[in-house]
Amino acid sequence: MKARVHVMLKNGVLDPQGEAVRHALGALGFDGVNGVRQGKVIELDLAEGTSEADVNAMCEKLLANTVIESYSVELA
Repeated sequence: MKARVHVMLKNGVLDPQGEAVRHALGALGFDGVNGVRQGKVIELDLAEGTSEADVNAMCEKLLANTVIESYSVELA
């Protein structure tokens, strides 16, 4: 089984990388972008028997800083 974890900064948390991307896009002539939020995607190849609860525990303990980041899990 595979899991995909999407990690994003929570609303209200400044995103300097996203702002740098927005600025760079403007410098390249892409003026239609008002904001960018940058995150990360983590793909896990899970052993048989690993549950969604296990993946959530991984996120809470290591994969996401839940003070400033939110996450969502997709299982495939």
